[in-house]
Amino acid sequence: MISSLSKILFLGVFSLSIVGCNIKQSVVPQSDGSYKVSTSVFGGEPKKTNSSDTNNAYKTPHVNQVNNNLQVTKEYMKIANDNEMYITTQKTLEATINSLATQMMRNQKMATSKPVLITSFVRLDQFKKTTEFGRIVSESLINEMSNRGFNVIEYRGQMAVSVNDQGEYFITRKPHKLKSKIPNTYVVVGTYSRQLGKIMLNARVIDNITGKIITSARSTYDHGYVNDCIIFKDCKPARTVKIIEEK
Repeated sequence: MISSLSKILFLGVFSLSIVGCNIKQSVVPQSDGSYKVSTSVFGGEPKKTNSSDTNNAYKTPHVNQVNNNLQVTKEYMKIANDNEMYITTQKTLEATINSLATQMMRNQKMATSKPVLITSFVRLDQFKKTTEFGRIVSESLINEMSNRGFNVIEYRGQMAVSVNDQGEYFITRKPHKLKSKIPNTYVVVGTYSRQLGKIMLNARVIDNITGKIITSARSTYDHGYVNDCIIFKDCKPARTVKIIEEK
């Protein structure tokens, strides 16, 4: 009987395998002492295994964790690339200043109405030296940050309005004409660095008591000039040729 049963199983498996089916068979004992073959056929073609699934099956938990970290890092890099393309890198000085002001508004760590005063942007390698470029950036930030909700104050106001034949004046850079003290405020400081074809700027709002950075921003003015002396007005004078009388 067992021999007959084996033949049945063999023929059944052989015939179904010819048509390309997946087969599951089992032998079920019956109450009368006989055996019944139970056959399950599913699918037409065998299920294809994804190679990535097979590879994942052999990965250790540590490898999976490293791979997950890699994928997350890739997403962060995509965000960084978008930030560089659309936010931090600008083609005009106007857009660069707008970028700094917008970033400082968006990166603000705490909501505050505390007064903010803005200082001139200085050279990165010389904190006590600025240029017309640095003054233009800081003057423009007064407008941009004020329009974005910062409580900007003008600390260069004299004790009185001075008048002469050319006009009337209130702001000055002469210390003896300014107030000796300024109310507790936040201070905006900024630096710039001249690079080949671009200028990199960094700005931050600092609590002048604790030194805590309230917000910060960076932007790159991608002007594209081979020589940025046009921007900083420090181009070398044109070469001159002396003309003399031939003897």
